Amino acid sequence: MRLQPLALPEVVVIEPAVFEDARGWFYESWNRERFAGHGLRFEVAQANVSRSAFGVLRGLHYQWPNPQGKLVSVLEGEVWDVAVDIRRGSPGFGRWVAATLSAANRRHMWIPEGFAHGFVVLSEHATFSYLCTAPYDRACDAAIRWDDPALAIDWPINDPSLSDKDARAPLLAEVPTERLPVMP
Repeated sequence: MRLQPLALPEVVVIEPAVFEDARGWFYESWNRERFAGHGLRFEVAQANVSRSAFGVLRGLHYQWPNPQGKLVSVLEGEVWDVAVDIRRGSPGFGRWVAATLSAANRRHMWIPEGFAHGFVVLSEHATFSYLCTAPYDRACDAAIRWDDPALAIDWPINDPSLSDKDARAPLLAEVPTERLPVMP
């Protein structure tokens, strides 16, 4: 397993060791002890899978005050995955990082608690897997607008397909301070 911290070092791209031969391939997608040995200590409380068509953008989502960290990967297709630091008091506040995740590259991305997360589908379809550190909590569910000019995220698709919730999400500057995570 190889870890690649991004420009926001709390967000990490993980490339698993893949064992491949003429019969197919195998890799370990989660191992608590192995991940902890690399400084990624978390318990999985919920696992989710979504499927989306080309051009669908999901995000930028987060939970507060019951935050979720997410280990995400793509089981089919390809996405451009984004994490935004929205922790009050963080030197990285308002900055974003991104990576391409696909079934072909088998990469995972760790998005810690306190970051907003989103992705856009680049292939015909994508099946997306989330291992979450906390269960979904409707009362804590929140979003930031995907095209917030202050964030200036360089999305690879100009006119994505959005849910009503994501289309109506507020700009980061419009989110009340108490609805944003705090830097630990």
